[in-house]
Amino acid sequence: MDANRVKRNELLAKKVIKNLESRNMEGYYAKTCEEALEKALSLIPKGSSIGWGGSASAKEIGLTEAIINGEYEVHNRETAKDGEEKGRIEREIFSCDYFFCGTNAMTEGGELVNIDGYGNRVAALIYGPKNVVLIVGMNKVCKDLESAMKRARNEAAPINAQRFSLNTPCNKEGSCYDCKVEDTICCQFVITRYSKIKNRIKVILVDDFLGF
Repeated sequence: MDANRVKRNELLAKKVIKNLESRNMEGYYAKTCEEALEKALSLIPKGSSIGWGGSASAKEIGLTEAIINGEYEVHNRETAKDGEEKGRIEREIFSCDYFFCGTNAMTEGGELVNIDGYGNRVAALIYGPKNVVLIVGMNKVCKDLESAMKRARNEAAPINAQRFSLNTPCNKEGSCYDCKVEDTICCQFVITRYSKIKNRIKVILVDDFLGF
C-alpha cells in the first residue's frame, strides 16, 4: 500500500477511535489482517460462547476459522441442517458472551451504519450478546452519515444481493432502487450512535480493504 495512504489511514483511525470512545465504544487499529486477528482473539477469553453474523471481513482476516478451530463454545448457524435449526442457533447467539460481525459503513465520527434483511445481525449488535467485536476495513470509513448511508445502500447492499443471487433491482443494475420486492435485504436500517453499556461494542479498524 502507498506510504501516504498508510499515513492517512493511521491518522484517520486515531480520530475515529477517539470519537468511538466518546460514544462509549472501544476502538483499536491494526496495520495488517494478521494484527487484526491477533487483537480480536486477545479480546475473547478461551471457553467463551461465541456467535457471528454474516461477516466477510471476519472471514477475510481468518477470525471465523480461528474461532471454529479454537477452544470456544461455538454457535455456528452455517452448520444447521435446516431452517428450523438455523433459527434456533440464531436465537442462541443472543445469550453468547461474544458476537462478532462487520459493518456496512461507519462515519469518521464513530457512528455505525448497517442495513439488514432478517435483522438477526443488527439485532445482536444492538442487544443480547455481552460483547460485540466488529472487524472494519478502513475502506468503510465515510465522512458523515449521509455518505455512510450511501455506501451501505449503493455498494454494500447491491454486492450482497449479487452474492446471494437475490431477485432485486440492485442485483441487476448495481445501485439502490429503494425497492419493496420480496427478496429485498434492505429491511432494517440501523445507526448505532452510542453504546448504553460502556465498551460492550469494540471496533477493530484494519488498514486494508475488507468486506463489501
